[in-house]
Amino acid sequence: QLVESGGGSAQAGGSLRLSCVVSGRRIDEHCVAWFRQAPEKEREGVAAVPYDGSPTYYANSVRGRFTLSRDIGKSVFYLQMHGLRPEDTAMYYCAAQRSQYCGNGWKHADEYRDWGQGTQVTVS
Repeated sequence: QLVESGGGSAQAGGSLRLSCVVSGRRIDEHCVAWFRQAPEKEREGVAAVPYDGSPTYYANSVRGRFTLSRDIGKSVFYLQMHGLRPEDTAMYYCAAQRSQYCGNGWKHADEYRDWGQGTQVTVS
């Protein structure tokens, strides 16, 4: 089970941190990721990390502004978001693959078996 938290509203240029608590599996045994979906748009991969923590993959639109990190002991992974823009407004989802590795398909939602319920981020 994956449960997100930390969404909310922010001003452009502001920051938010999303959390995803994972139960029933170890996050250092799977590729885990963040996705987002804006209204009337497809779900897009934002960031992902494989079981061993490297490399971390980022969408071009967020590279340098967002950081994915993990706390293995707490079974939580995070998405720290800085420099938020109105175009970052979306429902954000955390997800986990069965695979240890993310690979080139990390942006493809079909690669992920388990999903959280989503948390809304609104930037104005």
